[in-house]
Amino acid sequence: MPSYFTKGSCSREIIFSVQDNKLTDLKFIGGCAGNLQAICKLTIGRDINEIIPLLKNIKCRNNTSCPDQLAKALEAYINKK
Repeated sequence: MPSYFTKGSCSREIIFSVQDNKLTDLKFIGGCAGNLQAICKLTIGRDINEIIPLLKNIKCRNNTSCPDQLAKALEAYINKK
């Protein structure tokens, strides 16, 4: 499973799986448990190209957020393919 170390958000790491361009598994290490559980439920099963623009540039602290970091993780995944 790909892993992404976050920068500037409460979560420290995002671990995820993608199959057929859909997010199939998602886990945040650290961060606000309730909010991150909601992000997982709302994004699993969706196309990653749909998720990125929805979550990109959401600000919380340090000019980023856990959702923004997920968008960055998915962009990095796409760029490595």
